[in-house]
Amino acid sequence: MSRNDLCWCGSGKKYKKCHEAFDERLDEIKFDFFKGQVRPPKKIINNKEDIEAIRAAGVINDGALDLAVSMAKPGVSTYEIDKAVHDYIMDAGGYPSCLDYEGFPKSICISINDVVCHGIPSKKTVLKEGDIANIDITTTLNGYYADASRMVMIGEVSPEAERLVRVTKECMELGIAAVKPWHFLGDVGAACGAHAHKNGYSVVTDLGGHGVGKDFHLEPFVPHVGQVGTGMLLVPGMTLTVEPMINEGSYHVVVDQGDGWTVRTKDHKLSAQWEKTILVTETGTEVLSS
Repeated sequence: MSRNDLCWCGSGKKYKKCHEAFDERLDEIKFDFFKGQVRPPKKIINNKEDIEAIRAAGVINDGALDLAVSMAKPGVSTYEIDKAVHDYIMDAGGYPSCLDYEGFPKSICISINDVVCHGIPSKKTVLKEGDIANIDITTTLNGYYADASRMVMIGEVSPEAERLVRVTKECMELGIAAVKPWHFLGDVGAACGAHAHKNGYSVVTDLGGHGVGKDFHLEPFVPHVGQVGTGMLLVPGMTLTVEPMINEGSYHVVVDQGDGWTVRTKDHKLSAQWEKTILVTETGTEVLSS
């Protein structure tokens, strides 16, 4: 690419004033095949306009999560929360990304107790005292996506449930803190996994985080166990989710054969998950949806 060509990122700027220095730094890095170290594909690196668009989707997504969490009380059905969030996102000019995604029938996911993820809201599923639930929402705005989830404790929960929810949030926070530009993705999983295992929990490995922004699911897959210095290089402009799923018992999970979506712990013990969409910046990270 000539220095005076328009940059490959789509910014409309000349290459020499945009990503030339970025590419030079990338070319200086020696990748270790045996550690699975790979370059990030250019298609997942966002320019400033892309990042602003993802951030705008994140504002609506966060508002939707605020609403959902405020409604999560004993006696409220997950259908009611789903309907309210759907209306909120649509009224704000966005679209609930989960709706009809590969056939998913509702606008958000609500996963209770032993449900790890992809719980389908229903009039028959009513929150009750002592439940823990993950509310997972993704919003599309002008073709860009933001994705986040939060745990809620319904009324008074057991000390064991409260501890699982708290430690899972700590795992996510440590994973995000491990995201550094020009370091590797394995650092994230190493941080999440070490904290979970130290506290006697297991980490779901069949599912993980993902790139997000210009589409719902992009490279890279983000595991929440791993080794420092392995995997894809993290560079400024990447946006991804950190969303550890931490189990009270075994890490093994099963998918409900009836609906084809609901993922449960195989041993029916509790599971918890927290998720944020983050941007890799020149100095660290910025949260775009939480």
